[in-house]
Amino acid sequence: MALKTKPFDIAEHLKTAEDIRLFLQEVAATGDEADFIHALSIAARAKGMTEIAKKAGVTRASLYKSLSEDGNPRFTTISKITKALGCKLSIA
Repeated sequence: MALKTKPFDIAEHLKTAEDIRLFLQEVAATGDEADFIHALSIAARAKGMTEIAKKAGVTRASLYKSLSEDGNPRFTTISKITKALGCKLSIA
């Protein structure tokens, strides 16, 4: 009997605001800029792209484009998305 697997999607495991905050903190501490943008995309999917787009004041399409693999979001966009996720950027 063959073993059945499915792809792991961390967005399915980010259930609370605390989960999202800890996930983004870890990626910020251990990854690079591209990793952080990818993590924002995962967190936005977990929370709901439409909801995050509304809270960030951007269209859903521009949110997808900004957080895509080829996206190059401005700092203001990253800041708005971070706030929409219930987090804030800080320097320690």
